[in-house]
Formats: sequence, C-alpha cells, structure tokens
Amino acid sequence: MKVRVDPEVCQGHTLCAMNAPDLFALRDEDGHAYAVDEEVPAGKEDLARDAARTCPEQAIVLS
Repeated sequence: MKVRVDPEVCQGHTLCAMNAPDLFALRDEDGHAYAVDEEVPAGKEDLARDAARTCPEQAIVLS
C-alpha cells in the first residue's frame, strides 16, 4: 500500500500524525502533514486507513 498527503488539500489539523506518528510527520514551516515514506510498512495498513478516515479535509491518498 502507498500513502501520500495532498499538499494542496492538507490544512494541518495534525490528526494523521497523532493517530499514526510512524507514518506521518508535520512540516516545520507550515504545520502541514506529509507521509514519512510512500510505502506503508507491512502491518501498518490499518493505521494508514484510520488516519485517512480521520482527516477532515480528506487529504490522505491511499493506493
């Protein structure tokens, strides 16, 4: 599974990073999220899905 955060949609609510800190981090300059790695590690797929569901802007893209 792959994950990315659409930088044009993310508003920096930080919910993804709070729910899955191993998968998402926040940029220092604007507080917006980004995926630490495009490939979701084995066993962390549910965390990625949960983070995507909690994003109010639906900025997390899973594939």
